[in-house]
Amino acid sequence: MFTAGVLTCSDSAFRGEREDSAGPIIRAGLKEAGFDILIHKVVPDDIESIAAAFRKWADLLSLDLIISTGGTGLSPRDVAPEATKLVAEREVPGIAEALRHAGMQFTPRAMLSRARAVTRGSTLIINLPGSPKAVQQSLEVLLPVLPHAISKIKGDTTPCAQ
Repeated sequence: MFTAGVLTCSDSAFRGEREDSAGPIIRAGLKEAGFDILIHKVVPDDIESIAAAFRKWADLLSLDLIISTGGTGLSPRDVAPEATKLVAEREVPGIAEALRHAGMQFTPRAMLSRARAVTRGSTLIINLPGSPKAVQQSLEVLLPVLPHAISKIKGDTTPCAQ
């Protein structure tokens, strides 16, 4: 069983002005896929708050997977990709590309996502949009490949079966 954390990046949810609706969808999807969700937190749309959570969860909690939701768009307060870049050791561009491609099947606005996927140590960090619908669509793409990706990040050298 892999461990995971969910980070919701939202000023309004952090202030209690709106409910975090995307975070629970991620938690439910990961739990159904067999992940042990160790932490779920809401932070403001602030680069250092987001990056600090990523660092702590990867370095101190040694989570296998961190999925953030929100802050991936074009507004000035959408800074999750910048925070992710700050903590990244290696980019995993195919994940973000696949999520944007899949999203384009539903809305052309998916191309506006600036989401990233990176590794930090043996932790995979993935940004998802803030829309509950987009999160659900993204999980359908992600969940089948996550165990393999995490195993490889952790050093599994078994050849890939097609």
